[in-house]
Amino acid sequence: MTTTLDRTAPRDLAAELPARLSLTPKTTLAGQLDGAWWPYSRNLEAELPPLAAALDKVWGRITRVTVNPTRWPVIPHKVPVAGHTVHVGWFTEQHPDKLILLSYTAGRWDLLVIPPETEPAAAARLMAAAAIPGSILTAGVLMADEAVIGRGIRDTLRGEASWESEGGACMSPFGGPMDRRALPLPGNTWR
Repeated sequence: MTTTLDRTAPRDLAAELPARLSLTPKTTLAGQLDGAWWPYSRNLEAELPPLAAALDKVWGRITRVTVNPTRWPVIPHKVPVAGHTVHVGWFTEQHPDKLILLSYTAGRWDLLVIPPETEPAAAARLMAAAAIPGSILTAGVLMADEAVIGRGIRDTLRGEASWESEGGACMSPFGGPMDRRALPLPGNTWR
């Protein structure tokens, strides 16, 4: 018996999926970030083409990208994108969760890079926060805030689970658990 496995390479998968972007609306308010990008993997060669193709339509042709090498295991020097080449550079001084995009004709944009392994709810919060016009929050501040929020949510869920597993239900005056229907309403008294 022969089994065939579909081993779609991350590069093939990223090329088929649209870039997950949240961009700041056009406004006169300048902020620290111009939006957020949530890549599917840490393969920059596979992830940049859909991103640049999506941004070419909105911002004009992207010609250069800079990243911090901390988050990207391999950084290609050039990436082909829809008939042109995007040059990729790296700077250790740049925040690890920020991507800088440059265009000869239109300028510079800074995007928050949300790690691919981020939970969807956290990614949605980060994408919304990064796209607020005029925001003074940097990539580092947003990621640190989300870490605190995520930790708080996890602690709350753990506390609720612990409460329920330890018998944290309302107890009646007679020693048995009771549900909401058994609780006295205002004006009603126990008899």
